[in-house]
Amino acid sequence: MRPEQVIAALRFDPLLPIWLIAAIATVAALVCALALWRRAKGAVLRALAFAMLLLWLAGPRLVRETREALPDIGLLVIDQTASMQVNDRAAVAEAAQTAIRKQARQFRDLDLRTLTVPEKGDAGTLLFGEIERAVGEIPRSRLAGIVAITDGQIHDVPKTVPGDVPLNVLIPAKGEETDRRLRIIEAPGFGIVGKPVTLRVAVDDLGSHGRGQATLTLRRDGEPPRQSTVSIGREQQIEIPITRAGPTVVELSASPLPGEVSTINNRAVVEINGVRDRLRVLLISGEPHPGERAWRRLLKSDPSVDLVHFTILRPPEKDDMTPLNELALIAFPVRELFQDKIGEFDLIILDRFQNRGLLPIPYLANIANRVRQGGALLLSVGPEFSGITSLASTPLASVLPGGPARFNAVVNEQFRPLVTDLGQRHPVTEGLAGANPPGTERVPTWGRWYRRIQPGDMRGSVLLRTPDDQPLLALDRVGEGRVALLLSDQIWLWSRGHEGGGPQAELLRRIAHWLMKEPALEENALTAHVNEGRLTVLRRSTDPALPGPVTITDPDGKTTTAQLAPTGSGAGTVSLPATTPGVWQASDGTHTAFAAAGAANPPEIADLRATAGVVGKLASDSGGGVHWLGSLASMDVPALRRTEPDRPASGGSWIGMQRRHDNIVTGIASLALLPAWLSLPVILALLVLGWRREGA
Repeated sequence: MRPEQVIAALRFDPLLPIWLIAAIATVAALVCALALWRRAKGAVLRALAFAMLLLWLAGPRLVRETREALPDIGLLVIDQTASMQVNDRAAVAEAAQTAIRKQARQFRDLDLRTLTVPEKGDAGTLLFGEIERAVGEIPRSRLAGIVAITDGQIHDVPKTVPGDVPLNVLIPAKGEETDRRLRIIEAPGFGIVGKPVTLRVAVDDLGSHGRGQATLTLRRDGEPPRQSTVSIGREQQIEIPITRAGPTVVELSASPLPGEVSTINNRAVVEINGVRDRLRVLLISGEPHPGERAWRRLLKSDPSVDLVHFTILRPPEKDDMTPLNELALIAFPVRELFQDKIGEFDLIILDRFQNRGLLPIPYLANIANRVRQGGALLLSVGPEFSGITSLASTPLASVLPGGPARFNAVVNEQFRPLVTDLGQRHPVTEGLAGANPPGTERVPTWGRWYRRIQPGDMRGSVLLRTPDDQPLLALDRVGEGRVALLLSDQIWLWSRGHEGGGPQAELLRRIAHWLMKEPALEENALTAHVNEGRLTVLRRSTDPALPGPVTITDPDGKTTTAQLAPTGSGAGTVSLPATTPGVWQASDGTHTAFAAAGAANPPEIADLRATAGVVGKLASDSGGGVHWLGSLASMDVPALRRTEPDRPASGGSWIGMQRRHDNIVTGIASLALLPAWLSLPVILALLVLGWRREGA
């Protein structure tokens, strides 16, 4: 039980309004003054009678209050953000918390409340915001003080302590620490394939006045590391070549600083997405036909495509005796396109093109060589592919997935294209709207075509077929390049909405982007990315037996084997926690993928030192101070004392909680000092004595 106090006080409870008592007092003073001036014998007794009357009218009372003292409330704040997990800080903070709470239980008039400050988002340690909310729920008259156990890295330090009470900061360290960090000043998120990007970084030594050097190590996509010596505190510019489309993961690390608190922030990881700059496409239409406009409309609608289109309007064998100076035609720039600038085109499309002598054999060989060196070729063929002018009879045949059958190559019949079993797993044709479902012979909802080319031997991947199992669309890799062959010139019917149309634009877009090595359309690929602290690995394969297990390697070199879960259509995925910042690696034995995991809370690892420099002045100005707890093996927890509000709340080895002396009134007793039964006889007696004295 808390002790109770009895406080007696004299109070007045007037029987009349104050102004009326003041008027009576004025009249009484005038009467007494007149009597004294005339030297009346009863003047003193009359004055006493008036004084007694006024005192009785004032209603004097003796009031006795019984009060119960309220316990003071102290706030113990525990920082549990990411920087407090470095080394043994969390263990030291837990031990210090236990010791302080044990001391607080010895004071019956102190209620010590504990407040934990967890990590929230990536804003850093918002310790005083949590304190402000907690103080708002505590009566200010009972708040005795605040004790915060933190490493001192606080990102919302105010000008004054919430509640205007002493703040004592306990830091789980032996003293001011040093730390080296690798700071990313600027890192582009995108880069143009074939061009380098520039990273701007700096290595800083915090808590150290040295201006030495450090070793900076750079590793790109698991390649052998590259090291260089850099000056501390100076900006460094590093060029990173972007050699392919898709993400390029770059890991940088700085050599450790002797005696630094942690090496977590000595490394950084950057992910740069490689994109192609204005893909150059050369479209050659062998003759005007209804499908020509469909190709042009598709390619012109893509803002990333730079299209060069030629249509052969007047082949060499056509001679109507029109003079050349009267022809409004542009001469076909054969040498410029297929010798001088052929290396500038990412994709060459030959639409119903036939060998009529427009392209000499060496130029056709140039196209084949361009494919082998990394270029892309797409052929959309019609009846011309089966004649004597077929491109299958030229050097292009060495890179094509197949050619026409020797006899009856042109087949004129109606049919609906079907996606093959392989096509159901290939990203070029997987999931096309209206396609036949996997593993069934159900007729697709697409419109019909009416002409196709009967092929001979085929190689590569056949993705579309006819109902009688003849190839329609085949893709193949040749050297460093890729080739696609569409064995029908009827796909334009879909763009016209014939019998409901079909996914013409989407299919051609996918074919073109697969040919230009778009990472998202790779049919046999392993990809990985980190999002919201989780690593997701996706394996695509055209092999029905896959997916299988993958080996995950974290930034610290620890490996884990995970089984991919099938997601359908030749893909499998697995998701794992990825809390360690750095480069994560996934491998299935054949393919390797890298993913960048940034720090979960960048402000928390920007400076890992335990320091009093951030909050020390605020603590001392409030009447508190900063105390170093030391290590877990040799802790020095300050003693907890009770102090008065006008005294310091911190000393060399102790911290204080103020006594606020707040209480509540539990009872009131009132006693009238001049009751009417006593006051009126006394007043009357004094008046009678005064009258008799004057009459004597």
